[in-house]
Amino acid sequence: MKFLAIDTSAKKLAIAVQGANGASAYEIDCAMQHSVRLMGEIDSALKKAALSLKDCNFFACVVGPGSFTGIRIGISTVKGLAFALEKPVLAITSFEAIAYAEEEENKIALVDAGHGHVYAEGFGAAHLPRGYYPHEEVLACAEQSNAILLASEEVAGIKVKCVRVAEGLLRAVRAKKGDTMSASELAAMYLRKSSAEEGR
Repeated sequence: MKFLAIDTSAKKLAIAVQGANGASAYEIDCAMQHSVRLMGEIDSALKKAALSLKDCNFFACVVGPGSFTGIRIGISTVKGLAFALEKPVLAITSFEAIAYAEEEENKIALVDAGHGHVYAEGFGAAHLPRGYYPHEEVLACAEQSNAILLASEEVAGIKVKCVRVAEGLLRAVRAKKGDTMSASELAAMYLRKSSAEEGR
């Protein structure tokens, strides 16, 4: 199994590759300049892994939630590669990339949504359906289920354990490798409207 996976949904750019000689995963703090840095970092990652795009069995990306622009950049890039090379794709959620980075069974993956809210999903005994929640509801669920709160970066107003999302991305892709789809099926996962849409 050979693949290239990217996460452009947050401030850091995460890339994971797996080739014949092993796998690597790393993050770059690119200050939300994903469109400027992405292709160069993909090229660098592939060279380090002695892997070419045409040798990949599939391409994967994080489809949300997170930065609206960042998500679109990642999906467009993966779709372009997949269409050009006639390869399948794999959709990974931000929650999966965060959750797979931590071995603890009971956990809640968080993405800061601002204004006292988070996007969240519970795993294990933390029965919190994927959604958009006020801080209080997430904290209550974490207390009831004895779950740890995980995020890829700090969440204002909530104490979280920050994880290396690139490692989680790599593990999530390995776990979900059987769920590939055609590039035309790949779509963003938004849990609420953008600020611009809500302001209309």
